[in-house]
Amino acid sequence: MQLILASTSPRRSELLALLGLPFEIVAPDFEELPRPGWSPRQQVEYFAREKARSIAITRPAALVLGSDTVIDLNGQMLGKPADLADARAMLAGMAGRSHVVHTAVALCRQTPHHEAAMLVTATVRMKTYDAAAIERYLATQEPMGKAGAYSIQGVGGEFIETISGDFLGIVGLPLRAVATLLAGAGLSVPVDIDALYRDKPYPNWGRFAHD
Repeated sequence: MQLILASTSPRRSELLALLGLPFEIVAPDFEELPRPGWSPRQQVEYFAREKARSIAITRPAALVLGSDTVIDLNGQMLGKPADLADARAMLAGMAGRSHVVHTAVALCRQTPHHEAAMLVTATVRMKTYDAAAIERYLATQEPMGKAGAYSIQGVGGEFIETISGDFLGIVGLPLRAVATLLAGAGLSVPVDIDALYRDKPYPNWGRFAHD
């Protein structure tokens, strides 16, 4: 059974590879335009489903996995920063506060038809960092292309005080949820998921107590 990851994110590719399954990477043919009035939870699940569907219609026999991550800061949705100024504003707004990370994963196949999705939510508490720390981080260019303008698995992990929830959901692909979706479509994962979460074989994963 062919598995396709509808994403060009190197992080999602790295994480999916931990499941020990062969897969192909195809860029989704979908523009992420927020729907007015939708909550961050509704929006992120819609994005994940549409990413998967955009590939499934051209590859009908394949299982297509789509995923999307957004930050929910008191009901305000934060996606990827448009530029450095946007990233600076996001990071300043989150300093010393908690926010929620929503990651949705969707699995689609056209023939025979199968579609399912799961939403994973985690809470992140940021340290109280100052403007100088933000500027040093922006100079690394790491915030660009990351929801909320930080990377928990990279230098941005230094800004985080605590997390509650699935670390991999914060990175962008919660593997417990992915394995559950794949099993529901008849594709079993050859690795031990519990052992994977216990061993935490991904940068910065072991630094955080929760999984």
